[in-house]
Amino acid sequence: MFRFEHVYQGVLQDINFTIEKQDKVILFGPSGAGKSTLLFLLNRLNDPEKGDIFFNGKPIEEHSITALRKQVGLVLQAPNLFPGTVLDNIKYGPSLFGEWEDHQGKKLLDYVQLPSDYLERDVDQLSGGERQRVSLARTLANSPEVLLLDEPTSALDYRTAEEIEEVLECLMEEHQLTMLMVTHNLNQARRLGTRGLFISDGKIVEDGKIPDMFDQPKTEELAKFLEQ
Repeated sequence: MFRFEHVYQGVLQDINFTIEKQDKVILFGPSGAGKSTLLFLLNRLNDPEKGDIFFNGKPIEEHSITALRKQVGLVLQAPNLFPGTVLDNIKYGPSLFGEWEDHQGKKLLDYVQLPSDYLERDVDQLSGGERQRVSLARTLANSPEVLLLDEPTSALDYRTAEEIEEVLECLMEEHQLTMLMVTHNLNQARRLGTRGLFISDGKIVEDGKIPDMFDQPKTEELAKFLEQ
């Protein structure tokens, strides 16, 4: 699905790895290590300064940015919703491709566990957790193959974060999505991920199975990070 070959961008140095379909990958490590920079390379919010990225066997730059972002959806820490109603937001992407059908609205809100009467609600009236659900629904409206998550629960209280996690687990299962997620929360990493990429000083220091990486780190850097 994704292949990185000797990629350099900003703090990132000589990044090499492959992501297979339906992998659930957690990117974790110290602040400033390059986790979000790496995530943004996957849907071309960043392009590499050096090296090659392949998506579905083709150089990533050969995919049109619009088509790529339809397949590779991004959900940020702060949900960046447009002014207007919930419906305005979730139908935006499919409408660009002439693919929106009205019955999809209720279905998308079902996926993220919001009642269908929220479709006509103004996004300014929503709580933080509700806004994040709508942000997820808007990404799902494009029927992505890959979900990129940049600390999607870190701005939420504990209970709401738990609810969003439950929604994510159901979505991965139901839609057989591939996921790459940046998180500082190692308990969340255990719950949602099957594979970890530990990034420190712009390099992938360890790439392995969760929870093996947490229980038996192979490098001193990861062992030290886990002790903090």
